[in-house]
Amino acid sequence: MARKRNFKKGNKKTFGARDDSNAQKNWTELQKENEKWEKYYKDLGVIPDAEWDEFKKTCQAQLPLTFRITGSRKHAHEVLSMFEEHHLPYLTGCEFEGEAIAPPKKLPWYPENLAWQLDVSKQVIRKNEQFSKVQRFLVAENAVGNISRQEAVSMIPPLVLDVKPEHTVLDMCAAPGSKTAQLIEALHANCDEPTGYVVANDADHRRSHMLVHQLKRLNSANLMVVNHDAQFFPRIKTDKDSNQFLKFDRVLCDVPCSGDGTMRKNVNVWRDWGTGSGLGLHTVQLNILKRGLNLLKQGGRLVYSTCSMNPIENEAVVAAALRHWGVKIKLVDCAELLPGLVRSKGIDNWPVIDKNYIKREKGDEGTHETWFPPTSEESAAFNLDRCIRVYPHQQNTGGFFITVFEKVNSESNEVSKRATTEEPKEESVVEKKQKTEGGVAATATVTEPVSVKKEKLPRDANEEPFVFLSPDHPELKKCWSFYGIDDKFDKSCCLVRNATGEPTRVIYYVSPCLKDVIEANEDRLKFIYSGVKLFVSQRSDIECSWRIQNESLQIMKHHMNSNRVVDVNIDCFKLLLTESFPKFEDLEKSHIDDNFLNKMKSLSAGCAFVSVDRGEEKEELFLPMWNGSKCANLMVSKESTQELLHRLFGDEVAVQQAAAAAERKAAANLAAAESKTEEGESSSVNEVPKEPATSDDQNM
Repeated sequence: MARKRNFKKGNKKTFGARDDSNAQKNWTELQKENEKWEKYYKDLGVIPDAEWDEFKKTCQAQLPLTFRITGSRKHAHEVLSMFEEHHLPYLTGCEFEGEAIAPPKKLPWYPENLAWQLDVSKQVIRKNEQFSKVQRFLVAENAVGNISRQEAVSMIPPLVLDVKPEHTVLDMCAAPGSKTAQLIEALHANCDEPTGYVVANDADHRRSHMLVHQLKRLNSANLMVVNHDAQFFPRIKTDKDSNQFLKFDRVLCDVPCSGDGTMRKNVNVWRDWGTGSGLGLHTVQLNILKRGLNLLKQGGRLVYSTCSMNPIENEAVVAAALRHWGVKIKLVDCAELLPGLVRSKGIDNWPVIDKNYIKREKGDEGTHETWFPPTSEESAAFNLDRCIRVYPHQQNTGGFFITVFEKVNSESNEVSKRATTEEPKEESVVEKKQKTEGGVAATATVTEPVSVKKEKLPRDANEEPFVFLSPDHPELKKCWSFYGIDDKFDKSCCLVRNATGEPTRVIYYVSPCLKDVIEANEDRLKFIYSGVKLFVSQRSDIECSWRIQNESLQIMKHHMNSNRVVDVNIDCFKLLLTESFPKFEDLEKSHIDDNFLNKMKSLSAGCAFVSVDRGEEKEELFLPMWNGSKCANLMVSKESTQELLHRLFGDEVAVQQAAAAAERKAAANLAAAESKTEEGESSSVNEVPKEPATSDDQNM
């Protein structure tokens, strides 16, 4: 079993977060050398001799800054244009201390030029004025979710998973959440109300709450976060009145790993790396993969990935799954996917080296058969060369391994030399746990297929109840009438999260496709989060005390009538961004937008909405507004206000304020996380901590 390491989880920082000076000093003192690592990979032969020096030098070098632009297509391209027009020209031909600085470059394999890489040091970013200006821009856009800081290779698995708006998607090991965010974005691509959804799972309770924090800003009603050991992920009932269980269209298994592909940022890997980690994790990884394949629909696609270069964690796991499932699964040929990505093929032969660095043979005591490479006959059938290996020196990234599985349709006439013809049945959760010691299974082979025996969750497993409201509830009926909500909106999908089951302060909304799942699985799933805020109680002395939250506006704007929607010109909108509660009498004197003023004065007090038409090429802005008797106020967060002022009006002071606020917030979060770690909090025994082995996020 791989040993647990005391990595402080506060090391995950957002844009602009400052590194702890003492930690940074200790990092620089670590020697980036490991004789066993070097011998292992030289003997393995995956890196040609002519490339070895470049490979090792790249592994020892600092990881470049990479980011991707998120959001809807119009919105994303507007942020991209801002970067390309207002920042990129000034980053070409720059010098620092007499040396030329490489300009940012787009990742050629990422769709629509929406991902970029900066091959510069942190010192340059902090001290060069042009790069410092770009950093402030990235901080402001990251704070509102328009940009995601993510390692380049971490972006690959969600892309090759090929998620569509109608798909049901399971992310089995989701924290910290950058890949999950990509899955949600794909689900919502050009579609505010997709019919599919994402179930994001993590084994560690605290990390699952961190996951919520990362994903809430995407404002998706099609997301559910749960907390289970991925090896034993429960079957999900499709509805409470049937005995049908959900099979997913897409499954992502980005499993815990030894993480030598992350050694450019997690420098402790140089000191701690040994062959024992990969051997110990192998069975956990295989169990998660097999569970994911069990939950995959026929014709569905599963991506297995690690940030490790070790074949014991990669091809050996893939081969064991192919051996177990036979003709029911196959590897997808990804050669034509992501053109521009430099990659290597998977391998089908490797030595098994134990933790004492002794070569072991199949059948030796203390070994698992699944560690060893396939036979020549299996190799011909498995097509392990279809796996993707990305090495750091190929395009200045981290190391990564990606494999795409497809569950073959039962009607398929595909012929295979593999013998298994029946889909393996699921074991009971109890039997699986009996085969484990400390979270690592004693064997990777399923010996006795049995039907699943359901273990009921304790009554207090879900911290907050999910109680759906009747669409005829008096408080909801007020909202339907006040906002003119049409009948196309599913009014039965509103819920509260309190013990009384009554709407007291907040009413949430989940997508209709998730409602049945939540109601049918209260005793099966450990719910952490689902739903976006729809209505929040504001005041009781007005016609409707419930205001619609900004989180749900992308949905609700399609279902409300125009009675409380007010058009505003761009000059008046700027005033609303810069001035809180502008008085109607002042607006009347300025004549900045008489149509806006007249419409606002005609409305009753309460929540209204402003619409800013910016032309066909740019995204329409649709935001909530509070209408009072003598004044109005735009209900937008401070971060969003600063970002809009910068993006729409070029306000540099606003972006500086946003960067400073984000840095203070990140520092506070870091201090809180480190405090909790020092108090003795640790990851679940059943799953090796994934933070030292994740490439989702990067340190600044």
